[in-house]
Amino acid sequence: MKRLTISSLLAVSLLVGCSSSDDVIPDIPPSELYAQAQVSLQAGNWTSAIERLEALDSRYPFGAYSEQVQLDLIYVYYKNDDLALGLATIERFTRLNPTHPKADWVLYMRGLTHMAQDRSFMHDLFRVDRSDRDPEPARSAFKDFKRLLERYPNSLYAEDAQTRMYALKNRLADYELATADFYLRREAWISTINRCQELQRTYPDTEAARKSLTIMLSAYKELKLEDAIKRTEELIALNPQ
Repeated sequence: MKRLTISSLLAVSLLVGCSSSDDVIPDIPPSELYAQAQVSLQAGNWTSAIERLEALDSRYPFGAYSEQVQLDLIYVYYKNDDLALGLATIERFTRLNPTHPKADWVLYMRGLTHMAQDRSFMHDLFRVDRSDRDPEPARSAFKDFKRLLERYPNSLYAEDAQTRMYALKNRLADYELATADFYLRREAWISTINRCQELQRTYPDTEAARKSLTIMLSAYKELKLEDAIKRTEELIALNPQ
């Protein structure tokens, strides 16, 4: 009797584990299901909106609401911090609809989603310096926004993309500065100088570029390169922090 009870519980748990959002959403007309999704979306109930939109997407992949459902999913995945799903949906939508009228918005959302991947809730909460973290998502976001400006210079999202590119540029420059400082602390003088020079070439108008001059000067002093020391001191005088 005891074994039967345990077996029954296992069977129930397996059934529950295998159920999906598509199973719990009622079988109602797509128009009604989409209306429910919109109510949830407008209320900021992202989980409910996702469940209904995913049900629509799986039940009617080529239905009348197909394109709009995918666009809505891109948005709610971003709002719900389901960033990998958001990027996958963006890739799918772009592949199937390369000339869609909202292609600029999709590219903008791609940038926002990549930018969000560079964010950490706990780091934000405790104000932890993240300059030494891998900036690959930030690089991807920068490329997305740059592509948006190149392809759709008159887009409604162009101005915001430009502003975000400025912030991302500083984020990437700060990472290069943190790397140069790491090399300096490890007494890798040549690597320090090379990293500082690359930072100054790539992001010349950033605070990090100005700060890198001091780091570079320290490396030059360790190597006793008098001409380079003098030249760098002059640059520091012309670019006070």
